[in-house]
Amino acid sequence: MKTPQGLQALIDDGVIDEVLRPLKSGKEAAVYLVRSGDDVRCAKVYKDMAQRSFQQRVQYQEGRKVRGSREARAIGKATKYGRKQQEAEWKNTEVDALYQLRVAGMRVPEPYGYFHGVLLMELVTDADGFCAPRLGEIELSSEKAREYHRVLVRQVVLMLCCGLIHGDLSAYNVLVGVDGPVVIDFPQVVNAAGNNAARTMLLRDVNNLTAHLGRWAPELLDTWYGEEMWALFQAGELQPDTELTGEFTPDETEVDLDSIRQSINDAREEMLIRQQGREAAAED
Repeated sequence: MKTPQGLQALIDDGVIDEVLRPLKSGKEAAVYLVRSGDDVRCAKVYKDMAQRSFQQRVQYQEGRKVRGSREARAIGKATKYGRKQQEAEWKNTEVDALYQLRVAGMRVPEPYGYFHGVLLMELVTDADGFCAPRLGEIELSSEKAREYHRVLVRQVVLMLCCGLIHGDLSAYNVLVGVDGPVVIDFPQVVNAAGNNAARTMLLRDVNNLTAHLGRWAPELLDTWYGEEMWALFQAGELQPDTELTGEFTPDETEVDLDSIRQSINDAREEMLIRQQGREAAAED
């Protein structure tokens, strides 16, 4: 196939020898199968900022560390240099997370380096050596669903112990390799301690997995692993080997500010609708 522009520099530098074929293309990146010596690997080519929207990414960026004060000021002022730095930081986020999580023992593809804005990493395969399917593409037995849920909850715990939350975890960001589930796609990873929406995103990640796997093992739908691990994390008691029960009793006395704000907004909207109705009636 014709070599994509983003991969030509890797061939010129001898990092890879050949581009075999496209593997997948998403909103934020395209992934290709490439040959490096005798190995077949994945090359993730990030798309330019002009092809993506950062509006939905603001909530993910809160709490992330920027590499220098000059860069932070430029990003805050949205200068041309700042936008360039924001782009670089966004790409670096996944690379840094992948290396950190791999060291922590999490089931993620092994990274082989970051070259010219391209992430080179392990190709996850199934038992027959083909590209591993996504979890959302396969049928499961109830036993296998429970096993995968246990493994994936443990991956979320390992991430949280590293101070990170996936932020977009679902059955389509999990590959089923020869040894079981492997979590992928981390450009939107969230700082668990520095992001005000961290708890919401963690619960969404866990609930997405539980809802999907609960199709084959309905008893999973009555578990509360997300709430349990977040409570332990807040208390400083969550460890990589913490045994979770899936049981959780919420604090009924805790004030739910989000619900209060929503109730206030609902009341305002209702008042506005009634006011408009009264004005319309008066005109008639």
